[in-house]
Amino acid sequence: MKNSKRIWKKAFVLTLVGGMAFWLANFAISRTSIAAEYRAAMSISYYPMLLESLVGGLIIGLWVSYPLLRFFDRIPVKDPLLKSFFLSSIVLVIVTILLGGPSSFYATSNVLRYFIIGTAFNVIRILALGIAIGYVCKRQYKGINPSLVAAKPAGLE
Repeated sequence: MKNSKRIWKKAFVLTLVGGMAFWLANFAISRTSIAAEYRAAMSISYYPMLLESLVGGLIIGLWVSYPLLRFFDRIPVKDPLLKSFFLSSIVLVIVTILLGGPSSFYATSNVLRYFIIGTAFNVIRILALGIAIGYVCKRQYKGINPSLVAAKPAGLE
């Protein structure tokens, strides 16, 4: 039970960090002219989009941070940064299939162009989220090596 509470506390911190990284990447992207064209084609208002990107970043951050902590030893890569990058790549594929494809059909013309633009935006945002979560997770686990702690006999330092 304590371990579950500890995972949720760490996941909360990682979710906040990932959500902010997602939002900052989205804010930086939104200042470009291609993003303005994309918003116009998709009929997306600017200020609601900023709020929605924060909420979306927090949701995606939870999708990455909880499995990262819960299944930390089962993810095949050793470095927490690479583990987070791997999980965020999986989320990127899911988001692209479930949201990117259908939303690009709402564009008035040139569906492929807006699908590629939306996917490129998602690559930047979601991978920024994954890198931020991985970096903070690496900092949380800094100095703790479970294999070395378990391998040392009691009383020997």
